[in-house]
Amino acid sequence: MVEMDITHFDELEYQAAEAVNTLCANLSFVGSEYRKIMVTSCHPQEGKSFVTMNLMRSLARLGHRVILIDADIRASALQAVYGINVVSASNKKYHGLVGYLVGRSSIDDIVGKTSIPGAYMILAGRTVTNSLPLFNKPRFEHLIETLSQAFDIILIDTPPVGTIIDAAKIAQSSDGILFVVQSGGTSSTEMQAAIHQIEKTGCPIMGYVLNKSPERAESKYYYSSGYRPANRGKPYVREKTAARRKHHKRPPKG
Repeated sequence: MVEMDITHFDELEYQAAEAVNTLCANLSFVGSEYRKIMVTSCHPQEGKSFVTMNLMRSLARLGHRVILIDADIRASALQAVYGINVVSASNKKYHGLVGYLVGRSSIDDIVGKTSIPGAYMILAGRTVTNSLPLFNKPRFEHLIETLSQAFDIILIDTPPVGTIIDAAKIAQSSDGILFVVQSGGTSSTEMQAAIHQIEKTGCPIMGYVLNKSPERAESKYYYSSGYRPANRGKPYVREKTAARRKHHKRPPKG
């Protein structure tokens, strides 16, 4: 196991943190059998990595042992955006998920203990142009099953469903899917097409996060988190919490 220092991961403002905490609570409603959660979107730049990283931190702070897998191996920017430094006690080069999928690394070689207590990560490693054959190999499914024995929750940050077919393949190894949708950036037709593609895998859609939704005239931005059970015959609960304000932060109560 390696050490990972996350250097560019600022604390959320009060209302954004509350939105993420609400999302964590909503996810708990679906039951303990949903432990391998895939986070995806229709298009790039909709905020799925932002949501996944903050879910990891919040779940860890709630006492869960959680691991995040960066499975966007064609175009990962997570390590650069969050300034994640990898330190190996053996001075071995870190090859990440790609290194494991091609048989170059073991699971112990790629799992990193982060600077957040209870939070672990597997970074993508080098980018590849032809990623689907790697996810078609049994090594990925073996990785997920092995990690499920050591961690309470597995978060899988995948490529967008509407861009690359990898997400549909990864869904076959997941218990449920969380969709991140940018307000005004994805049409209902595109969303329905993505949902239809995922439903073919048999993996249930757990809920959605509506990102960057301007809901007030003064242009204050909101993150809206929604929860939908796997059983669509039941009603779903929608929660909206202010997440970004341009001028003032609301102090914590008490």
